[in-house]
Amino acid sequence: MAHPQPTALIADDEAPMRDQLRARLHEAWPELRIVAEAANGAEAVALALEHKPDIAFLDIRMPGMGGIDAARQMYEHCHIVFATAYDQYAVEAFEQGAIDYLLKPVTLARLETTVARLRRRLEHTPQDIGAQLARLAQLGDQLLVRNGTTAAKPAYMRWIQAQSGNSLRMVSTREVLFFQSDDKYTRVQTATAQHLIRKTLKELEEELDPDEFWRIHRSTLVRVDAIAEVRRDLRGRQMLSLRGYPEELEVSRNHGALFQQM
Repeated sequence: MAHPQPTALIADDEAPMRDQLRARLHEAWPELRIVAEAANGAEAVALALEHKPDIAFLDIRMPGMGGIDAARQMYEHCHIVFATAYDQYAVEAFEQGAIDYLLKPVTLARLETTVARLRRRLEHTPQDIGAQLARLAQLGDQLLVRNGTTAAKPAYMRWIQAQSGNSLRMVSTREVLFFQSDDKYTRVQTATAQHLIRKTLKELEEELDPDEFWRIHRSTLVRVDAIAEVRRDLRGRQMLSLRGYPEELEVSRNHGALFQQM
């Protein structure tokens, strides 16, 4: 029989992702009570033993102990939902298991489907799906070594926290056209808005995927797939045009080798 007020634990090494999931859960399942939040698998296991939640939402890739290893120690005590940023190949693999998954960033519509499944599962003991966990763990291991590259790829920044008055805005890195240093702040430019953050360009360069963002100037990081055109102006400078943005960006001489055809 379901708990009169179901409880849950959220584990993700990125605070913005925990915040987003908590907010989405409040919309989709108001009576669900979040009793604990963890930043890694080991912390999640310890908190699960302490708070005994009905459900655990676990990010798969976390520093130290990941979500699958944590789930191996938790599945007898609570229902497991994995959160994953893997591609469609991985999603299809996870659908073979009885344990649910959420593809990050989590949408309300997808979460509502998961909530409906969890409501039904709370009528049964977590042990009912224990046999599926070993299979799912094998799938996870297969995905980590697929092509020999996935396991070694670092977890890059996916969300930017930008202060807007008294509010905190969450900006996906997929929306960012470029970052540009501006005195004490760094300008975060999307196609529709501009935000200021306190992270330095050097910090951002270390945390962003180098295949997605290139430094084109000591003060500018640009999203590669936002580049529409590179041209030389009358002074011989390389200038970038971006899709969906009217202003051109200058490429410094030190970074001109990025566009050798010019």
